[in-house]
Parts: sequence; structure tokens; C-alpha cells
Amino acid sequence: MNKTIQLQDLGNKDYKETWEYQEELFKGIVDLKIRNRREELNLETPNYFLFVEHPHVYTLGKSGDLTNLLLSEKQLEDKGATFYKINRGGDITYHGPGQIVGYPILDLENFFTDIHKYLRFLEESIILTLQEYGLECGRSEGETGVWLGVGTPFARKICAMGVRASRWVTMHGFALNVNADLGYFDNIIPCGIRGKAVTTLNVELGVEKVNEEEVKEKILKHFSNLFEANFEKSN
Repeated sequence: MNKTIQLQDLGNKDYKETWEYQEELFKGIVDLKIRNRREELNLETPNYFLFVEHPHVYTLGKSGDLTNLLLSEKQLEDKGATFYKINRGGDITYHGPGQIVGYPILDLENFFTDIHKYLRFLEESIILTLQEYGLECGRSEGETGVWLGVGTPFARKICAMGVRASRWVTMHGFALNVNADLGYFDNIIPCGIRGKAVTTLNVELGVEKVNEEEVKEKILKHFSNLFEANFEKSN
């Protein structure tokens, strides 16, 4: 079992380009697994972890409701934002500058074959990261992602999640609000959940800007501990 994960930081990259790149990596792993089965081979399957920051974009999951986007095409254009319907779970989500987006493209057969455990570990890596900043956060029953103030009238989401898996290979992932402009969330009903607020790490800490590279390092540390994996930087 290959527990090495190739880490790539794509910097600021268009959503559609990144999605196509994810699909390419995802397909490469799936095709290799099919070949292994067909030809009775035992070739090692790779794992990837992509960090990226997207220009302003709204994405709608396959079971999502378009009415949760509160903007017309013209208003999207005026805000310099784009919109895509995509093949992950979940409803509508915003991505943009100041947000750390992580896409683990893993062959779970290298780790464990349990998609619920995978989602819990994904959430846990963010929860443990935020705890390092002194924030009390956790899961909200029946809702994905990571929340603050769970069970209070002030519940607010800090990290959205949505994944796709096929043949135990994953894609898509999480979006953690670190220094994001919260104004862009006013244009949607985030994740299709009415009356729930959204927050960012810098707002919660009462600072102008949080070091995003430091946050990434903490996420990777907790992710590698949970998955008993090691990261290898690749271009």
C-alpha cells in the first residue's frame, strides 16, 4: 500500500482548469486500478494532495438547488465571479481569495476503504488545525464541514466540504475560510442551509490577516498523522 502523497501547491488557479486537472489525476488512478484488475498486476497507485486558491467562483453540487444562488448572470459578471455545476456532493459553495482549498485525490485502498471515515478524517484535520489557534469548533449533526458555536444561535461555518469517490478514489475536498471576503457569501444560501452564518479565521481571531502558509503546514501535519501518510512535494 502506497502511503506517500504527492503534494502540489497550484497557487491562484482558475476553477475550471483545476477541476480538469483533478479529473486527469483521478482518471489516471482509476484507469491504473482497472488495469491492475484486468491484467492481474499489482502496480502501485499514486495519491495526490492539491492546495489551490481560486478567483471568485460559485460551485453547485450535483444534488444542489440553483435557487440557492442569489445572483443573475449579469450580477455574477459585475462581481468578477464565475459559476459552475459540478460532480461533487453538497449544495452551493463559494471559493475565492483568502480561502485555502484542499483537494486530496487518494486511492483509499492505500489507506482504508471507508468513505465515512475519510470524511471524518478530513473534518478532523481542519478541527485540529483550528484548535491550534485556540478555536472551539466541531461537526454539526446532519451537516458536513466544520462549524463554530454548534448548538447555539451563533453557529457559523468556517470550512465547507464536498467530495466525490469512485472505485475508492477521491476528488474535490475542503475550503477553509482564512482571510476570505465574507461579502461574497451574501450572494448565496451557503450549502443550502438557511439562517446559518459563515465566518473566517481572521475574523474569529480578531486580526487583519492570518499567515496562510502556516495554516497549510498545520493542515498537512494533522492530515498526515490521521492518514498515517507522508507528503512528498512535486511540481
